[in-house]
Amino acid sequence: MGEMSSFQLGVIGALFLSVASSVSIVICNKALMSNLGFPFATTLTSWHLMVTFCTLHAAQRFSLFENKSIDMKTVMLFGILNGVSIGLLNLSLGFNSIGFYQMTKLAIIPFTVLLETIFLKKQFSQKIKLSLFLLLVGVSIASVTDLQLNFVGTILSLLAIVTTCVGQILTNTIQKRLNVSSTQLLYQSAPFQAAILFVSGPLVDQLLTKQNVFAYKYSPIVLAFIILSCIISVSVNFSTFLVIGKTSPVTYQVLGHLKTCLVLTFGYTLLHDPFTDRNIIGILIAIFGMGLYSYFCAQENKKKQPDPLGSQMKDKDATPFLALEKEGHEVKNSDKDSLV
Repeated sequence: MGEMSSFQLGVIGALFLSVASSVSIVICNKALMSNLGFPFATTLTSWHLMVTFCTLHAAQRFSLFENKSIDMKTVMLFGILNGVSIGLLNLSLGFNSIGFYQMTKLAIIPFTVLLETIFLKKQFSQKIKLSLFLLLVGVSIASVTDLQLNFVGTILSLLAIVTTCVGQILTNTIQKRLNVSSTQLLYQSAPFQAAILFVSGPLVDQLLTKQNVFAYKYSPIVLAFIILSCIISVSVNFSTFLVIGKTSPVTYQVLGHLKTCLVLTFGYTLLHDPFTDRNIIGILIAIFGMGLYSYFCAQENKKKQPDPLGSQMKDKDATPFLALEKEGHEVKNSDKDSLV
């Protein structure tokens, strides 16, 4: 019981960290891009990942977590896939209307459910599907306005959906099957994600904004917000891997739509963005769907027989970021693990 309670507290902590850090970075980046005129989102993401890797490298050097060797091919392909998905999402936003981009993000949940059902044989009850449907309806009412289709934008959106879903499913699968923590996986994959975005980011940003990131005049206030964004991104990236590893890709997407509702609310209260009755109704429906999803998940988990060994494995999968590991807690494995 103690181990299960500890695991549940870990999940709650991961969810809270993910929401708090994501909402914070959205507000920070909105100020950076909208108010200060820094439009280079993909390049900024590459800087986020580089700072994340450097932070984790320093943490590993101070023995705040133990590195675990993973097959280089697995890590490289995983990192590149995640980097490509980020670039495709940004391109999708650039080539589509805001409404169609929001629909792209909404499509990630049903497509993830489909992939997990087909390839991982995971079962989703009708109650879970109903709650997800209500959530998606609510978010679409609150955030989707215009829907303008074009061929290139549609192709980019489809590719973004596929790569994002596969990347998030692999984030969960690699942690579970190779028995690595979220920190260990992020530490080893971040350099590859950063590298592909560092190379492609300026090109993608120039294509979307018609501006050159290297020719941009960086004022002190812009640099300050970039640094702040990079600092917050460490928590965002860490909590993303942590939440997906502790829960599931679908739960992470549900959490993402909660962030959307919070961002809309904060945008109205803090930044005085336009807010209509439609936004309010959509947010309420979405929150109701999230509540049902949480309730049904909790009910289904209670029906399952507790497995002490499984709980121990889950605890190992979620090594705390800022917790010193005791000597002898985990036996080092000299053989490289691989999913490929």
